[in-house]
Amino acid sequence: MQNRKVWFTLIGLIALLLFLTYFIESYNPKAYPHYVSDSPSPTGVKAIYTYLDDEHKVKKWSHSPNLLTNEDANQVLIMVEPYFTPEQEEADGYLDFIKAGNKIVLFKSNPRGMFDSKTLPVETDPFNEEAITIKNKDGKEFDAFFQATNRIIPSEREKVLLEDDVGVIATSQNIGEGELITTISPEWILNGNLSNYDHIPLVLSLIEDHDVSVYYFDEYVHGTKNASTVTTLYPAWFLVLLLQGGIIVLLWVWYKGKRFGPVIVPREETVRYSDESIRALSAWYLRGRYYHESINIQADYVKQLLQEKWGIPFQRDWSDLSTKLVQRWTRKNERDIKQYLDDLTKIVKTEKLSKQDYLIWSNKLDELRKEVEKG
Repeated sequence: MQNRKVWFTLIGLIALLLFLTYFIESYNPKAYPHYVSDSPSPTGVKAIYTYLDDEHKVKKWSHSPNLLTNEDANQVLIMVEPYFTPEQEEADGYLDFIKAGNKIVLFKSNPRGMFDSKTLPVETDPFNEEAITIKNKDGKEFDAFFQATNRIIPSEREKVLLEDDVGVIATSQNIGEGELITTISPEWILNGNLSNYDHIPLVLSLIEDHDVSVYYFDEYVHGTKNASTVTTLYPAWFLVLLLQGGIIVLLWVWYKGKRFGPVIVPREETVRYSDESIRALSAWYLRGRYYHESINIQADYVKQLLQEKWGIPFQRDWSDLSTKLVQRWTRKNERDIKQYLDDLTKIVKTEKLSKQDYLIWSNKLDELRKEVEKG
């Protein structure tokens, strides 16, 4: 009965959690990409889309530019900050659309590389929050928010539509029977900025056409799946050559015997001839009762350390080392050190050494060894 109550409580909590999650998620605002025509967010362009839709025929274009109809004239295609630069085949589709008597208005912060547009960097404050003065082709002045750090370099066939004290902001050129308008001010057309300063008259001066038959908002350039990939950027023969080159390099590295990762040293090379050999040697001395030989080897080893660490000559007798040891062996007083050296001198000369004395002096020598190794 108790288990059943626990299960009911647990199921109730899970159901409550699911309900709250659904309730919270259902009230979260929908996330929209930037610059798309159906986005009501501050970074969308639905406001200008709705404004034009009240007076004209407006549609969204989501297909390849090669499918744009060239039969009807006076069509206007609005491109707002494309996510990618169209390939040559797509660019030709846009140009054919213009040549047939239509208009394209390109809003892009840096249109360099699109429709042969050229720009140059300028010295401006990209964080300027104040409005600047912009002039149109008739000399009329407008106030606008503008932070672009580049300006358009107009060609001989381009007419300047908008400019400021630093350079050209918008141009127009005739291509065939149509027109291409390029501007580096996509921020003006955004929902969050459109009603600020003189952005509305500036935007309308670029896109409005009294003889227009239909406005298209280009959403094809906002589809990331339409962007160029590696297979479209490079010819097939180059990709095949690159793949073959990679395979050849891998085979060459394999042939040369190159290895990747850490080098694992066999255990017997690091253990058998270090710790294991020392233990085996000490066990041999103990079993054979070679206490005298073993204690002398240990004493000589400590003497060797004294020479390397403290500069005490190896040839000197233990009884002659008291002065040096008193200066360096801080844990013992002078009397204890002299007694230690006298006893050690006797021990190393005693041939019949008991096991008990051997163990005692092994520990004492080890104590001195540690003191010397500390420096």
